[in-house]
Amino acid sequence: MVASFPAPYAALDGLDRALRTRGYAVLAPDAVAALAGVDRAELAALTPSWDDLRPDEYLKDGGRYRKRRHSCFVAEDGALRQVPHRMHWQSLDYNALHGGMQRWFEPMDAAVVAQPAWAKLLLALAQVCSARMPVPRWSIEAHQFRIDTADGLGRPTPEGAHRDGVDFVAVLLVAREGIKGGETRVFEANGPDGQRFTLSEPWSLLLLDDARMIHESTPIQPLGAYGHRDTLVLTYRAAGFQGDG
Repeated sequence: MVASFPAPYAALDGLDRALRTRGYAVLAPDAVAALAGVDRAELAALTPSWDDLRPDEYLKDGGRYRKRRHSCFVAEDGALRQVPHRMHWQSLDYNALHGGMQRWFEPMDAAVVAQPAWAKLLLALAQVCSARMPVPRWSIEAHQFRIDTADGLGRPTPEGAHRDGVDFVAVLLVAREGIKGGETRVFEANGPDGQRFTLSEPWSLLLLDDARMIHESTPIQPLGAYGHRDTLVLTYRAAGFQGDG
């Protein structure tokens, strides 16, 4: 049997301290809902949209295990606005497998973005980021992911342990269905310390200082005929979107 380590949840009032001292923090679903000023039912109302993601056509390993949608936003003056649909781009320095490509994914469904919980969640996380790094605006990329076991094995991070080339990364677990694996691992970028744990509760959160921490998730395998792992990944970058200019 493979050991499974529980998520090291921080108290909501300890979120900023954990980010400052450890470079990352993990919140339980109730704390995430409280942070966003919504109830868990409002977060759960976003979940059905993960059943309508599109295949990722850019996987260089030839896999069929990843579906996704992607949209971009700006948080400024306490308001969130969606920007015109754009590519997702990372340099090879941060993504040796898929970096250097202009990847165009299907945008998020407008009905999902229009739900009040969506803006509240993204703006609440922007405030947390601003407490660590006061800036006038945040460029936010939102990625809906479904990793499934269509190939027998699904890889949440086929690029391996990595940084994203942004300032902060939020990984929210949306669902785990019929799988084993999918362990989260975080490591100091410039030190020996690391931690491993499994996000298992829907709408639990890992928030990372991307300059300080490297992260990855281990592959998933089905417990039966089929399984999947759904996540929402939000990246916050002060210097605009990657690939601009």
